[in-house]
Amino acid sequence: MDVFHLAALAIIQGLTEFLPISSSAHLILPSQILGWSDQGLAFDVAVHIGSLGAVLFAFRHEVWRILHAWFTQFGSRGQTPESRLGWAIIVATIPAVIFGLAIEDWVESAGRSVLVIATTTVVFGVLLGVADKRGSRVQPIEKMTLKTALLIGLAQAIALIPGTSRSGITMTAALMLGFTRQAAARFSFLLSIPLILAAGSLKGLELAQSGTATQWHEIALGVVFSFVAAWLCIKLFLAALDKIGMMPFVVYRILLGIALFVWAT
Repeated sequence: MDVFHLAALAIIQGLTEFLPISSSAHLILPSQILGWSDQGLAFDVAVHIGSLGAVLFAFRHEVWRILHAWFTQFGSRGQTPESRLGWAIIVATIPAVIFGLAIEDWVESAGRSVLVIATTTVVFGVLLGVADKRGSRVQPIEKMTLKTALLIGLAQAIALIPGTSRSGITMTAALMLGFTRQAAARFSFLLSIPLILAAGSLKGLELAQSGTATQWHEIALGVVFSFVAAWLCIKLFLAALDKIGMMPFVVYRILLGIALFVWAT
């Protein structure tokens, strides 16, 4: 890829990974509409590293507290709100792993069509708007239980279908369960860490086994661009969330979905 192509896709991925608008859709669409070639394994590895680095950096204090509390709970300290949150993240991750292994082949074929993306973009955009309007938005993240985490995790598994948006569907589920916007967003971001780590590791292993020459400059540029874009996205999204709510993203998804239907037909 040339630098412009690489930078554009890395920034798109970094911005959309954590916004409720589907990063997979925005990465698939350029190749479908603009005729861009597949970005390749090196790029996939790079943007996963960049996104993972961004969310770890943005939530470094929370991640440290959760990890410390989770490992020390087995001693005299016992469980704490942070260790319970660690268990919630583990429980919520399991459904996506199971469903991912089960429907991987379908996602790679039929799931990447423009009509599928258009449909999921609109449907789950509307659901996000309903959840934002109807949810009580009173529960803080400390009230996350294993049951609510499992429900959010089951919703997250649906995001394997391109266009759904992993962050969008997990925030939708959390809002429907009565969590505040900040709690929904923060849990969604924390929940992304094990999945991005797992996906990046698998892509890295696939790249190592492919036997192709590693394009280190592409990886380096992809990491930098996606890291900066994702970190800025997280910070600005959390700062503006309580003021703007979810409706701007709902409207964007509906308009994008309509445009895709028109283009596909």
